[in-house]
Amino acid sequence: MASSSSKMMAFPLLLSLSLLLLLLLPPSALAGVICEDLPQDLCAFAISSSSKRCVLESIPHNGGPTEYQCRTSEVVVERMSDWIETDECVKACGVDRNTVGISSDSLLEPQFTEKICSPSCHQNCPNIIDLYFNLAAAEEIGNKERSSIRRHGGINV
Repeated sequence: MASSSSKMMAFPLLLSLSLLLLLLLPPSALAGVICEDLPQDLCAFAISSSSKRCVLESIPHNGGPTEYQCRTSEVVVERMSDWIETDECVKACGVDRNTVGISSDSLLEPQFTEKICSPSCHQNCPNIIDLYFNLAAAEEIGNKERSSIRRHGGINV
């Protein structure tokens, strides 16, 4: 059985090693998912530690190649944070990690809706389902507002 003095000596050593380990970790390892720290191939369909969606943005350069950077959007996800979508979900749902921005355009493609409604996507990938459900709902609200404006003699869209 170890003596109490050896236990007391081990505690400061353990504490020192723990602090050293914390100092060696990058800040993002302690903070969770930070969109701006994600590489291009993990950005799309990720959610930051502050529950905001990460989006891939293109940065065109005159005469040079376009660069891509991961940014934090203002879109808040209700029940998720610190989430990077798995490769299995990306494949099952038929989405592309190189998607720039967030758009509902793909919902108009029958092949896409078939994949996103498949059991392998719908039952296993709540982040992607939440994203496209909310995009579809926002699109529907936008369509209703445009129809209302037209019916009431407002701006022709």
